[in-house]
Amino acid sequence: MLDIKPIFNAIRRSKIGAVLLLLQIALTMAIVSNAAFMINDHVSYLREDTGFPEKEIFSLSVMTFGKDRSLSQQAELDETMIRSLPGVIDASLIQAVPLSGGGSSSSVALKPSPEQSKSISVPYYYMDEHGLNTFGIKLLEGRNFRPEEVIVGNDFTGNGPNTIIVSQALADALFSDGGALGETVYLKNRPLEIIGIVGTMKSPWPNGMRDKTTAIVPFMDVQNYQHILVRTDKTERANIMANIEQKMLDVYDKRVIINVDGLDKTKENYDATDVLMMRMLIVLVVILLLVTALGIFGLTQFNISKRTKQIGTRRALGARKSAIVRYFLVENTMVCIAGLVIGGLAAVVLGDVMMKSYSISSLEPEFIVGTAVFIFVMSLLAVIVPAMRAANISPSIATRSI
Repeated sequence: MLDIKPIFNAIRRSKIGAVLLLLQIALTMAIVSNAAFMINDHVSYLREDTGFPEKEIFSLSVMTFGKDRSLSQQAELDETMIRSLPGVIDASLIQAVPLSGGGSSSSVALKPSPEQSKSISVPYYYMDEHGLNTFGIKLLEGRNFRPEEVIVGNDFTGNGPNTIIVSQALADALFSDGGALGETVYLKNRPLEIIGIVGTMKSPWPNGMRDKTTAIVPFMDVQNYQHILVRTDKTERANIMANIEQKMLDVYDKRVIINVDGLDKTKENYDATDVLMMRMLIVLVVILLLVTALGIFGLTQFNISKRTKQIGTRRALGARKSAIVRYFLVENTMVCIAGLVIGGLAAVVLGDVMMKSYSISSLEPEFIVGTAVFIFVMSLLAVIVPAMRAANISPSIATRSI
């Protein structure tokens, strides 16, 4: 028999310590389960495929201050020059660098405003017919842009493009029954025909917009400040990056070339905050678990010191060592289970608050269960050593303390 009632009465006589430990376990349960869920979410995000061969691509930004040349004509010369460099696979102007944290998005709808229809917020890239090859992304359906479909100008809604290439995720979101190819969608209220569908193609905000609903539009709005994306042979990228500034200035020197970064480095910089947060959460989890384990260990030691006479008496009356160990394990289990139940409820409430406040996913039940099991096992391990020491108390030493 586990003698639950005597153990419960003993807990009631020392309720302050038991209540403090119960609250500590509940707090640890609530925080650790949510922190573990967030860590798992961050790890899953960092492992996600972006769709780009990141180690083959780099970007550069061009700030032009010269007024003696047409920006659009100069941009075409720049692209042609870069594509001719040994080791370069392709290059394209782009208004937003992928995975960088800065870009453009707008609503894509099935009908023009003010008509009501399904509408989705979509990050998009302005690129020409070289965009797909520069991205290193293959078409799943349809075709690439034709050169005559690429519009150079600054009037998107007037003399703008008529076609669009979308990711599979966007096609599925807009047309759940399939058949997106050839359909018309509306971006900034302009009708665009879906001529191609690609696989994974992450946005400039890979963690902020995880649904991968992205698009490419054949439109070139060349400005004084612009980005160029370059895809190279992986082994040649470092050499090309080191020389690209001088190559660009040789073509036209009234400008400044900045932010020459590999796409993998760009993503690393974007993810730096998430990685730091994940590390802080891991440290928080470890500290909380250690503090809780020490709390259980300390409370058990305290109870043993208070009950030395009682333990000695039980040993003198023939109680086995296993009975003494079992007593403290059951006592700890009762307190721990109560704390885990309260902590589990608190974890759900905390997860719901975080979901509403920070737009994160809802806490999954398996993280609550997993955390509860881990804390329960940890509590048993924390109490087993002092319990075994209690079992080794000599009856003669206990009687001398009377």
